[in-house]
Amino acid sequence: MSAREVSCDPREIASLFLFEKLTPQQLGRLCAEGRVELFEAGPVYTEGEPATCFYVMIEGTVVLSRRVGADDVEVSRTSQPGVYAGAMQAYLGDRVPQTYVNSMRVTVPTRFFVLSARSFADIMQEWFPMAAHLLEGLFFGTKDTQRAIGQRERLLALGSLSAGLTHELNNPAAAAVRATAALRERVGKMRHKLAVIARGPYSREALAALIEIQERTAERVAKAPVLSPLEAADREDELADWLEDHGVPEGWRTAPVFVQAGLDTDWLEQVAATVAEDVLPGAVGWLNYTVETELLMDEIGDSTSRVSHLVDAARQYAQLDRAPHREADVHELLDSTLLMLSGKIGPRVRVVKEYDRTLPAVPAYPAELNQVWTNLIDNAVSAIGSAGGEGTLTVRTAREGDRLLVEFRDTGPGVPEEIRDRIFDPFFTTKPVGEGTGLGLDISWRIVVGKHHGSLQVESVPGDTRFRVLLPLTAPEPATQTTEEHT
Repeated sequence: MSAREVSCDPREIASLFLFEKLTPQQLGRLCAEGRVELFEAGPVYTEGEPATCFYVMIEGTVVLSRRVGADDVEVSRTSQPGVYAGAMQAYLGDRVPQTYVNSMRVTVPTRFFVLSARSFADIMQEWFPMAAHLLEGLFFGTKDTQRAIGQRERLLALGSLSAGLTHELNNPAAAAVRATAALRERVGKMRHKLAVIARGPYSREALAALIEIQERTAERVAKAPVLSPLEAADREDELADWLEDHGVPEGWRTAPVFVQAGLDTDWLEQVAATVAEDVLPGAVGWLNYTVETELLMDEIGDSTSRVSHLVDAARQYAQLDRAPHREADVHELLDSTLLMLSGKIGPRVRVVKEYDRTLPAVPAYPAELNQVWTNLIDNAVSAIGSAGGEGTLTVRTAREGDRLLVEFRDTGPGVPEEIRDRIFDPFFTTKPVGEGTGLGLDISWRIVVGKHHGSLQVESVPGDTRFRVLLPLTAPEPATQTTEEHT
């Protein structure tokens, strides 16, 4: 930092909009306690350093920037006399960390009026006591409100996820209950049919052959091919005709079950060759119960597997019993979040996954990244809903240099250019009253930038909006808090 002190003229200080209402005595005190410094092109102060001075530009050009990962991102550039930066919260004292929240540099020789943080705090409290109290209330009130609404935002998201998970769990659970009741009925009928067969005039060899056919039938059920609707209809007609020709009553009821199990007329011919013609209907009925039993057990297995899968997804989403910071596969996190939100996404939104599975795991706070995915997916679905409810959500992963990209693309109406710079601001929302708190993107920004040292960007035209999350592939210094401010 190259600077030299020059004379302080109260009349020049009075020309700055910040000081234009001050009295001559007050201007004199400013010049007495402060100073005018001329800085050559280069840095003035650096983000994170102790905030020791309050700067007001008299003439020149100033650039403010924020640290995002390994990069300094410019957030403001101006030549407007009177703009100020530095220890602007000195009047709050040690109640907040007194560090510079951005970096400032000048691109041409620039003059500043410089006031020490202590003098700035004293003057604020002495000259503007009511304003100082109002600013304190505004600062801490905003923080408290933001914290409370942030908690509310998380609770709303949790409620939505819980409702979606309950809905998703209910379907396979109800299917398993129905299948279990039907299975109990079929097993009872099978026992009855077995008793009838046992009382019939069957030789030991015929019963053994029939049981062997039953075993092979069960195996075929597990390996049943998937038929097209037309193929299935043709085979049902063929089987129904065969059953009718062989005296099996209500063959049209039995045929669809056999087709679902992958059975055909060749299999029925083997059954007919094993038993006498007069007992063929009973044998076919017994084997029908076998097929139904196998199909019901498959349904129960599929349903319980689905429940287990959902529970695993919920555990993955919540990151239960896992270290808060660890190497994480973003694809696992994305899949669990999409599954948890499937009820909210609904059938009218087509989800496309364009994953680069060769990407390595990244050092991250997985539970908090899941919150980011939740907010971005929720916004995308809401945007698609505002455009008629039908559209496509594309989730893409890729490598960009030394960072991993996670991109959420939706076909909604887009983010208007005039508000694009504000969408990450706290409490800013475009959703109707009662549907959004304006903190989803703000929280996401804080998690990605403040805690993961990444970046969160938006690119938008009508029909193509992309939120791009870039995460470093190597571990940064562990963050200690997630409430970093952003401009």
